[in-house]
Amino acid sequence: MLAIQKKMTNSFLTLLSLPATAMGFALSVQISALSWILSTKFGLAIHEVGLVWAAGPIAGILGQVIVGIISDKVWFWNGRRRPFILIGGILAALMLLALPNIDKIADYLNTGSILGVAITVALMLDLSINVSFNPTRSIIADVTSEKDRTKGYTWMQTISGTFGVLAYAIGAIKGNYFLIYFGAALVLLFSVIPPFFIEEPRTLHEEETNAPQSNFSVKDIFNAIKPLWGFLLYGVYGLVAKLLNYTAPYHWAEIVCLMVEIYALLATFMQTEVLRTDGKTNLYGFQKVLGAHAFTWVGIQTMFVYMFAYVRHQLPEFAVIDDAALTPALNDKIGSILSWAFLILNLVAAILPALVLEPLTRRIGRVKTHYLCLAVMAIAYGGILFLGNSPAAIYFFMALAGIGWAATVSLPFAIMSNKVDQRQMGLFMGLFNLSVVLPQLLASLFIGQIIQNTPNKAIIFMICALCLGFSALLWTLVKERKFVIDAPVKGGGGH
Repeated sequence: MLAIQKKMTNSFLTLLSLPATAMGFALSVQISALSWILSTKFGLAIHEVGLVWAAGPIAGILGQVIVGIISDKVWFWNGRRRPFILIGGILAALMLLALPNIDKIADYLNTGSILGVAITVALMLDLSINVSFNPTRSIIADVTSEKDRTKGYTWMQTISGTFGVLAYAIGAIKGNYFLIYFGAALVLLFSVIPPFFIEEPRTLHEEETNAPQSNFSVKDIFNAIKPLWGFLLYGVYGLVAKLLNYTAPYHWAEIVCLMVEIYALLATFMQTEVLRTDGKTNLYGFQKVLGAHAFTWVGIQTMFVYMFAYVRHQLPEFAVIDDAALTPALNDKIGSILSWAFLILNLVAAILPALVLEPLTRRIGRVKTHYLCLAVMAIAYGGILFLGNSPAAIYFFMALAGIGWAATVSLPFAIMSNKVDQRQMGLFMGLFNLSVVLPQLLASLFIGQIIQNTPNKAIIFMICALCLGFSALLWTLVKERKFVIDAPVKGGGGH
């Protein structure tokens, strides 16, 4: 074991963050370039872009849960998480290289379906990211003590966010094509090298608890994700309906899914959460985290996927131009505005976690810090909705939204990880990821159709603001053991 790992120094936390940074960078490239390249180079409509994005959540549903369960139990290549980080990183780099060459791949395969190839590439890209994302986050919990965990995850976001800023800066200055090829090289480097310098514990936190490890059946897993039942039901229906080109009369299917989700939320948040100190999983607490986090991601994913439509149709300089009259230069300008907006969002998210949010959690707690940040993000979305009629206004409110984004990509991992059995971190990290990917499916399949059929694209940020505000409200109902943050505990990875 390296000395810096024994002492849990900032340099080790930086090294520990690089695999997650690789996956975050790949995701940043996807966010910056995928919608833009599909709509400008390949001519896909808004709802078709949403369908391509839906491929990713499907990969996440399967990839993160399965990989999480397996990585909790296996040991090879001197690691539990290492093999999946290596495999996923290599695949992600290859799929990034495929992204700008979708048309060439379609020609080589002798298929006239650009959409089919785009869905396949997006599915493989997101599957590879998801194969690695769970282990890159789980390994932080594996090698840190409960005392250091918030610091570990906020450092993860600081390093990852800094490189995310670099991604959007490259996209804005050098263009998205350069960004894609640069990203492929960086993802490969950060995924393959760092894992060999991180020593994983062969036994997961056995010294922290004498409680027997619980075995989760399929029924237990389904119960654990109760607050996501409505999202799951709609995801299944939405995918089948899309494949069969079916539309439910009177939107009865959407109404049924909504009623199921309302029931699931009430059943979850009306439960009394008992804060555990015996090392066992706090199931009610975990479920509340899932429910609150899901609505965060409905709003955020809607922004990521459809902001290009807002810029194209709501900014006066583009709104007056017919689609057929859009020149490559104008398309590049739209792409540049998006890159700068996401750069600013991620710049704030890179600066705040370790420097501001982590110290603030020690004063007022993780949960309170988180829901206050989400409330600020909801206000920022409202600002874009009512005042976002210029690039400068969009940049300002995206900076404000970065406060919520900084919290979203760091604090929920620390909050969730202290509510579950540490020896099943891979499983629960995979289940936790469902509160990200199922809302992404909703954004891709259902919200995409709403936006497609609504002439005023300002509805994008109306949806974003409402979802973030509701999420912040739900987070106020999540309990937290305040002493966990500062109290020393037994276990490897501490100072």
